[in-house]
Amino acid sequence: MKLLAFAGSSSKHSINKKLVAYAAGLFEDVEIEIIDLNDYELPLFSVDKEKLIGAPPVARLFLDKIEAANILVISVAEHNAGLTVAFKNIYDWASRQKKLVFNNTPLLLLSTSPGKRGGASSLEAAKISLQWYGGNIKATFSLPSFEENFDKENSKISNIEYDTALREIIRNFDYEQKA
Repeated sequence: MKLLAFAGSSSKHSINKKLVAYAAGLFEDVEIEIIDLNDYELPLFSVDKEKLIGAPPVARLFLDKIEAANILVISVAEHNAGLTVAFKNIYDWASRQKKLVFNNTPLLLLSTSPGKRGGASSLEAAKISLQWYGGNIKATFSLPSFEENFDKENSKISNIEYDTALREIIRNFDYEQKA
């Protein structure tokens, strides 16, 4: 089983990257690959840009990574109560080459933020948007107040209740792919 994980953020110090790496490591008997959206940077999508540059190979590389995975773990960052431009942009470009970008691959959708809502708005936006693009969301998890609930030195959730909840989600994860 191959697990692909990434954060929907372009920040080099993304707290969502820390959360997604931790969550991916909790899965057993999987080969883990963690990618960085900075490696898939493109100009902002528009139909005019698409006419000029066509189908960018980097978007195909992103699709290839997803297509090779049996499990996706994505942690969406929140910018102004929505998805980040970096995340939305790569999947906008990718969707022009293949509408079902996320390939109906079983998906654990995460979010975190410094605030008490844990990126709840971006999590909800992703739940709505990704389903139209092959997002086979099997479970979601939000970690509020990242600084208080995540041990950055040891790269793990420090709050036992949240850690137990995430471990339970992963232990019961549904690996069935949609037809």
